Amino acid sequence: MSHSPDSHSLLSASSQLNLMEVDSIDDKEFDIPQVDTPPTLESILNELEDEEEPFVLEDTCILNTDNMDAHSCETSSLASSDSGDPTHLKRRKRTVDMSSTVHGCVLRHSLLKGISAQIVSAADKVDAGLPTAITVSGVIAVGTSHGLALVFDANQALRLCLGTKTTGAEFGAVSALSINHDCSRLLCGFAKGQITMWDLANGKLLRTITDAHPPGTAILHVKFTDDPTIAVCNDSGGSVFELAFRRVMGMRSCDSRCLFSGSKGEVCCIEPLRSPPDFRDHPITHYSLLAMASLTKILVIGLKPSLKVWMTFPYNKSDPSSVPQLAWQFVAVQKMVNPVLAFCKGDTVHFLLVKKEESGTIHVIKQRQFQLSCDIISLSWINSRTLVLVDSHEKLHVVDRPSQEVLETLDLEQVQLVYNSRHFKSLATGGNVSQALALVGEKACYQSVSSYSGQIVYLGTKSAHIMTLRNWRERIDCLMKQEHFVEALSLAWSFHEGAAKAVVGLYGDSLKRKAVVSDKMIEILFQFAEHALKKCPEQGKIQVMEQHFQDVVPVLVDYCLLLQRADLLFNQLYSRLVENMVAKAVFLESLESYIVADRVGHLTPAIMRDLLDHYHSNGMMDSLERCIVHLDVTSLDIQQVVQVCWENQLYDAMIYVFNSGTNDYITPMEKLFAVIGPTLKEGRSLTDENVVMGNKLLVYISCCLAGRAYPLGDIPEDLVVQVKNQVFDFLIRLHSADSSEEEEVFPFIRTLLHFDTREFLNVLAMTFEDFKNDKQALEYQQRIVDILLQVMVDNPDFTPSQVGGLFTFLARQLAKPDNTLFVNRKLFDQVLEFLCCPDDDSRHTERQQVLLELLQVGGVVQFNEERLLMLAEKAKFYQICEFLYEKNHQYDMIIDCYLKDPLRKWEIFNYIHNLLSMPGYSNEEKQRVKSKVLKHIKDVVTLDPSKSADLVLFHFTTEVQQIISELQIRDKDDQLLFNFLNCLLESREGPHSGSILPQEGDLHELLLDLMCRFAPDQLLSFLHTSQHYRLEEAIQITQKHHCNEATAYLLETKGDVHGAFAVLLETLKETLCALTAESDRGAKDRRCDEDEAVRAESMLMKLKESVNDIIVFCHRSCQGLDQKQREVLWFPLLDTMMASQKQVKGLNAKHTSDVLKELTMKVLNAMSSFISLPAIIQQILQDPVYGKGKLAEIQGLILGMLDTFNYEQTLLETTTNLLNYDLHWSLAHLRAAVTRGLHPRQDCCNICLQQYKRRQDAAEEIIVFSCGHLYHLQCLQQKDCVWGCASELQRQWRCYKCSAIHGGRVGPSTEPKRGRSTSLAQTHVTSARQDTGASALRKKVFAEATLDLQQEQSWDEIRCLYRGPSRLSILSEVSHCHEKTGSLFSVQPGTESFQLKLSPPPLFEE
Repeated sequence: MSHSPDSHSLLSASSQLNLMEVDSIDDKEFDIPQVDTPPTLESILNELEDEEEPFVLEDTCILNTDNMDAHSCETSSLASSDSGDPTHLKRRKRTVDMSSTVHGCVLRHSLLKGISAQIVSAADKVDAGLPTAITVSGVIAVGTSHGLALVFDANQALRLCLGTKTTGAEFGAVSALSINHDCSRLLCGFAKGQITMWDLANGKLLRTITDAHPPGTAILHVKFTDDPTIAVCNDSGGSVFELAFRRVMGMRSCDSRCLFSGSKGEVCCIEPLRSPPDFRDHPITHYSLLAMASLTKILVIGLKPSLKVWMTFPYNKSDPSSVPQLAWQFVAVQKMVNPVLAFCKGDTVHFLLVKKEESGTIHVIKQRQFQLSCDIISLSWINSRTLVLVDSHEKLHVVDRPSQEVLETLDLEQVQLVYNSRHFKSLATGGNVSQALALVGEKACYQSVSSYSGQIVYLGTKSAHIMTLRNWRERIDCLMKQEHFVEALSLAWSFHEGAAKAVVGLYGDSLKRKAVVSDKMIEILFQFAEHALKKCPEQGKIQVMEQHFQDVVPVLVDYCLLLQRADLLFNQLYSRLVENMVAKAVFLESLESYIVADRVGHLTPAIMRDLLDHYHSNGMMDSLERCIVHLDVTSLDIQQVVQVCWENQLYDAMIYVFNSGTNDYITPMEKLFAVIGPTLKEGRSLTDENVVMGNKLLVYISCCLAGRAYPLGDIPEDLVVQVKNQVFDFLIRLHSADSSEEEEVFPFIRTLLHFDTREFLNVLAMTFEDFKNDKQALEYQQRIVDILLQVMVDNPDFTPSQVGGLFTFLARQLAKPDNTLFVNRKLFDQVLEFLCCPDDDSRHTERQQVLLELLQVGGVVQFNEERLLMLAEKAKFYQICEFLYEKNHQYDMIIDCYLKDPLRKWEIFNYIHNLLSMPGYSNEEKQRVKSKVLKHIKDVVTLDPSKSADLVLFHFTTEVQQIISELQIRDKDDQLLFNFLNCLLESREGPHSGSILPQEGDLHELLLDLMCRFAPDQLLSFLHTSQHYRLEEAIQITQKHHCNEATAYLLETKGDVHGAFAVLLETLKETLCALTAESDRGAKDRRCDEDEAVRAESMLMKLKESVNDIIVFCHRSCQGLDQKQREVLWFPLLDTMMASQKQVKGLNAKHTSDVLKELTMKVLNAMSSFISLPAIIQQILQDPVYGKGKLAEIQGLILGMLDTFNYEQTLLETTTNLLNYDLHWSLAHLRAAVTRGLHPRQDCCNICLQQYKRRQDAAEEIIVFSCGHLYHLQCLQQKDCVWGCASELQRQWRCYKCSAIHGGRVGPSTEPKRGRSTSLAQTHVTSARQDTGASALRKKVFAEATLDLQQEQSWDEIRCLYRGPSRLSILSEVSHCHEKTGSLFSVQPGTESFQLKLSPPPLFEE
């Protein structure tokens, strides 16, 4: 039903009522008796209360809405809306996704026009007020805001108007309604707390109840139970009451009993279990169960036989404004029907299964819950599997409970749902409700939703709406009306398979249901095809038309095959589609995927003919081949198909047609051999097409000999042996059918051997595996072997690899235990001579590999080993030699094989290591290998010194001296020995440090000597890492080779600082002399080319390195020297640098002079840390260069030193100020904390709980702690809360209460810990009785502020007071980097650093 954009209501004006006349409802739709003359609304409202209405409701029925589509309010389903773009052309072919779920329009949303019209009419004409509540049973009752109750029958005709405006003014609005199960009584609850009961047969008021609950509260709910004499109500105070109706001596009365008090938690929703007619005798109904939802939990109680709480269930955390919901339903679970309670608060729906055990006990079992992403305000069952929810945005959700799937979402905004907020806030009685209940009431709509027998009625401000489940046909028809044929088919298929949800109207057993749905699906398929042909664009791009049918045809094919109605597809549907050429083409192309998947195995001759023509004309030959090999050949024109396949090189399809159509397995081979045979015979290279053909031929032969069909499937069992014999007979033919005189014998085997020898032999090997007891097959086997030998041996057309492959194949066959083949041994000798020919250098590796493979598969038994070894050595087949030596356990000879083999000599190390490490070899064999290695040690080391060193460390540690002697004899320049020793001792320092070498010190000294000769730049690194050389011998070696840096390091290590300094100074002087000489040459020559500039720059870099080294050395050495010894180091260095400046001063070398001055300044800056400033200046002035004339030349040096002095003096003053500030700050806070007063929390002792001034005439000491607790001194002494010294002045107390909380009683021996319970500033108060009888005088005396034993934590406490590290801590960490961070009081005496002692602060609260 369409609505104007600005319409916010289904019934916004009286003019719209003409469209919703009650007369438009067809009475034949409803199965209830007709009333001849229904009363008008005005006559009912004007009737007196004591008049009886003659109308009697004879039968109750549900509102029939099956045929209400003509008057229903169709709303768009948010879940089933189609957002696809039909004009999008780049989609792939549409296929049916069986995993996708389509539900269609599940709910029928209908406007109750008759009721809606009369609600509006009553409000306008007789001032009945707005609707406030609705309930539905056999009739529909609507309550209004002016206290009236309108009762409608199933035809939406108004039958009763209960109440008057007078009573409405007294009682307020109708806030709750309930009808009993036989539709004879109506309960009305009112906003001011009254409850009335009406007789629906005559409209008579039976009871007016005013005292069932506390006054001043509104009725939120009133509900009949299964027992018509018992009802329950819930008021705005959150209480729940049971109403028991009595009739004694014609007098009607009502007894009230409180079931739940609102003071224990306000209940805002109640729901009694009311059983449908089919389950009235269910055993659970005898308990009269009632579910109640408070703001915090769910309760299930039984009213009979006595009041009992069966279950409580708390909510999960949710929004306080969320509305609790309850709903009962009888559900079949595990073949038993039991009631299930659905409840929610927020976004999660829970389910509780209630069942009665045989013992009579009721069990409540929690079922699986589900969650929605919305706040639920209404929850209703529409059948035992489906729930209908409404969220706070007034969106309606249909949910399938077993799968927890949302089937549909509708928008209820136009319903304008009525909310019960006024009643929850109890505005009619003054609003005396809690804020929590009022907050929940903002979204409460309990009285606006009523469900009954598969129908749910929603009450709007001006209308009433009903929701029912559509039957399955209607859901499909809705999609078809919208031309959503694919979705309609998907939904119908879900009905067919029993996977659909919320199914209505599909009855009978499974086969009957499937038959009914199949007929409907066939109807849809025809309509879909007609629609597609009708909607096809008649002109335009061909791509548009193809895309149109690609969205239709695959769907038609898929569902016809799913329904197993290929006849329908290939006859009726194809005959319609063939009228459109594009549709026909798409249909034929779409068949490919189904044929390949074996879903279509047989085509009609007409379609097969069209398929061949279409695929052939469009060049889709690969697709055609894939289709042919999956089709039943009985539907094919074999001659036509074979011709098409051969012309288009569809070899798989051709073979399949011959095999399956005529049981001919030989003709395909003849055709393929006829193509590739001449090419191979002429020696021409094969084309890609020939290679593909040859590979297919090999695979085909393999399949035939193995009993498999080509390209897929198996050969029929009765033909397997016959086909195998036919193929063997074909292969061993002497000549082909159309042979010429030049043709060689056995052309087919010869062709296969030339095409791929190895693969053909593999095919034969696999075939021979199956030959067991078949005598004829064994004869074929021997015959083929004889032919192979005849064709390949002594034939120059075959390479050594091919011949070797043949004999490898033969050796494998001969090595089998059940071998029956016979091969002449002379042939093996002949092959051996051929492979081991020493004069033929071509294919050396290939020939060796072929022979090795032949030996490994058992061919060695066919040869004389001595002759084989001799031939292999001549041919340099070292792998063959290794194979034979290993067979005879001559492992030492294998060493020679590796050393001689240029391709594998690097593997000798792994071989030696594995042989000497692994078990299984005798000691004698290992010793022979060791001797061989030592004999060839020079060759082994030359290969790889590093791996040789590893080998020696593992297996030759005792032969190290022998190896070194051998290398010294054979290696004249000792370079090889140096490389070996370097690797040996380097490995010794690494992962093999556990290995012990004999005379290790001599080895290191030998390596040191060789390193001075071959790698002096590695000397220092070696001396630093090695610890095995002798110091004196090492010094002599480095001095012999003039390695000054190494000598200086060794002298420093020895402790001779001055000796090391002299060596470094000598090196520096040599560098300066070389630099001076270079400057002199440059000054004389006056020419400076690029090489000289580079050489000069290199010498300057070397000079800088020498100066840096000697400065670092002096820094390192001055730590343990006195002042005079330091001057002995630094002053010669300074003199040397100054003297060098004097030598270059008069030369034309400004850059060199600048560098020397810079280095001199660097020396001065470095020595200023160890030598006093006056001594340095005096040394400079004593120099003859600077002792004369003015000091302009050394002005820069002196000013630089003065700047350094000023910087250090400023740093010292700043540091002192910072320390003084931090010390003053800490002490000030300590004093403030210690002198602060203490305020006790109460005026009684926390142990004896008596006033601290127990007796006026007694003098007692009390102790107040910083935590605020107060005690008598005697009470603390009794509790042993003292620790520390026993003397009175040094006694320390602990708060008894705080120490008990933090770990129990603490005795005197307990180690004191920091905490609130420790009093760092305890206060003793003495009270005494005055002679005059005045009040006690309390003196507050501070005890001695003796601090506890936590001196080491004082810094942490100070730091915590001002949140962050102080400057003192930063300086302390810098000064004591080797100490623990933050510790200022653990400094060892005698160190050159300050020590700050602070008192710890007391504990006090900010």
